[in-house]
Amino acid sequence: MNIFSFAKRLLLPAALLIVAPVSMAAQQIVPSPPQLAAKAYVLMDAQSGQVLVENNGDQRLPPASLTKLMTAYIATLEIRRGQVGESDPVTISEHAWRTGGSRMFVQVNTQVTMSDLLHGIIIQSGNDASVAVAEHIAGSEDAFADMMNTTAEKLGMTNSHFMNATGLPDPEHYSSAHDMARLARGIIYEDPAHYAIYSQKEFFWNNIKQPNRNLLLWRDKTVDGLKTGHTDEAGYCLVASAVRDNMRLIAVVFGTNSEQARAAETQKLLTYGFRFFETQTFYQKGAELAKAQVWKGATREAKAGLAQDLTLTLPKGQAKKLQASMTVNPQLIAPINKGDVIGKVEVKMEDQVVHSADLIALETVEEGGFFRRLWDSIRLFFFGLFN
Repeated sequence: MNIFSFAKRLLLPAALLIVAPVSMAAQQIVPSPPQLAAKAYVLMDAQSGQVLVENNGDQRLPPASLTKLMTAYIATLEIRRGQVGESDPVTISEHAWRTGGSRMFVQVNTQVTMSDLLHGIIIQSGNDASVAVAEHIAGSEDAFADMMNTTAEKLGMTNSHFMNATGLPDPEHYSSAHDMARLARGIIYEDPAHYAIYSQKEFFWNNIKQPNRNLLLWRDKTVDGLKTGHTDEAGYCLVASAVRDNMRLIAVVFGTNSEQARAAETQKLLTYGFRFFETQTFYQKGAELAKAQVWKGATREAKAGLAQDLTLTLPKGQAKKLQASMTVNPQLIAPINKGDVIGKVEVKMEDQVVHSADLIALETVEEGGFFRRLWDSIRLFFFGLFN
């Protein structure tokens, strides 16, 4: 339900739009978040990107096979770009075949389709499959690591650096719980078709059936991904996502002490988030929120709205405390291009700003004719005198 209802639209210069909150259910008490037996953890709302629970979320830690989330992300990105095809045959090098750790059990000098290797990476956590895909896409694993780091930078993963496609230990190979949540969000929303692979419980290939190591896929029907990881150095790690009542959460746990513990600790985060928080989209991007006055333009007004959805995650029951205000630049002078910032929207809870966003022009306003510009110049002169 949209909890904002505009009382009126003020089209005057420097208009301030105050939005009255609509009464909702009584606020419930939100307890402190659970304390997990883990080195670091993050609980993020997937839609809004808000972090609900965090402990050492930006600490740089070895990610183990969580690394393969980036490997798979790049592989699906290259598929969508048309650089590689899912049916492409990938030749298995000796380097890929000899890579230790968890394996898909591909054989040297054989050819395996990109699709099968992608399943082997995501479901079976195959190090051999990861190296084979890296070499097929970039020519070498080192070159692929450069692609991983460039992609991480674009995603805002400021505490990540990758040296290989597998997550095998390296002093310069690290990530953080917060960064892995960012990556998971990209995987979920950018490519829903390939994201479906992460929910598969097992993969049968070359007469070998291996289960997905994400125990939550069996324990919680709302969980549909993502990936486990483990090395002696990293401990047991997990990135998981679940959907309940149209709300999606992402939980990331680094450094628990067992396979069972990583599932149990991650479940604690998900249970807490779904029990005590809710996410609502109040306005869609591109929706007209107001009309802003334009000076010296071919038209007198420009439609104003948001470049992104206005989505907030809040403790249940607190939405009734929200108030929104909108300010518009009092001297918008044509020409104005679609997408230009022309004001700001702020959402407050008890005088504290919980969200702010740029108000943008939803349409282009061309410069007006000579007499329109002359007349508005006179009006602006007197406007400046009295304001």
